[in-house]
Amino acid sequence: MVTEFLLLGSPDDWNMSFLYFTLFTVTYLGTLLGNLLIVTVTTADQNLHTPMYFFLRNLSILDMFFISITIPNVCVNSLTGNRTISVAGCATQIFLVLFCACVELLFLSTMAGDRYVAICQPLQYPTIMNPQFCVHMTLASLLSGLVYAGVHTGNTFRLSFCQSNVVHQFFCDVPSLLRLSCSDTTSNMILILVSIIILGGGCFGLIIMSYIRIFSTVLKSPTTASVKAFSTCTPHILMVSVFLSSSTGVYLRSSANSDTLQDLILSACYTMVPPFLNPLIYSLRNKQVKEAVMRVMGRKFISGKR
Repeated sequence: MVTEFLLLGSPDDWNMSFLYFTLFTVTYLGTLLGNLLIVTVTTADQNLHTPMYFFLRNLSILDMFFISITIPNVCVNSLTGNRTISVAGCATQIFLVLFCACVELLFLSTMAGDRYVAICQPLQYPTIMNPQFCVHMTLASLLSGLVYAGVHTGNTFRLSFCQSNVVHQFFCDVPSLLRLSCSDTTSNMILILVSIIILGGGCFGLIIMSYIRIFSTVLKSPTTASVKAFSTCTPHILMVSVFLSSSTGVYLRSSANSDTLQDLILSACYTMVPPFLNPLIYSLRNKQVKEAVMRVMGRKFISGKR
């Protein structure tokens, strides 16, 4: 019986290992600093105390946690050459990755609903998107993530692993472990398929319906307020596209054996790209965020001179 797993390692050459370490470290630190900037600005600037930026702040906090589950371990392993991870550690990593992925998708769906109400029902916006509703939606997303991650993690580790213990990923994930199991994985595949249809299909359908209504409203009555609100939809569409495309790529790859380089690239896109792009998309393409950064930095500069 398997008592530990071996994760995907970095190249044997020391120079390549150091290059991997540098690449992952720079990306990780950049992700932390960028998302921390969004959290700081949306908290410190009173003009950004709105439902949209409330969910953006939550998304940034989640992304910092998401990337911290896998990348620090990769950085350490690339220098030390230690590829082993215990069964308990692997189960914890799978649970946390699934939790963050589920909550991120729910947050993105809620943000699409927020833009729909802001553009299509602007007069009811303060009533519908009130602070209590925002907090309740956040708590519901977190609870749903816990249930989703718990069900899939428990269903995965009820299996027996008595074949190879080499995980063809730089972190533990469900598809990789299913290929290592010597038990019948039919129920696991059915559960994954049902989850994709209900969670992924439901959230994707909600987002598509929201933006169809948004496009229709803006085209019918292109007022200044609606056009301004519509401009905030662009970064959200980009974020949803990156997250869903990278997630889909991982599960499409799981059905076939791929080489090490392809595994590494797809895994990096799934775990690193969405958290890394979040602050870039929302800061570079959002005038309000850029103005808020200047105001916050200006206040700190003035207080520092005093």
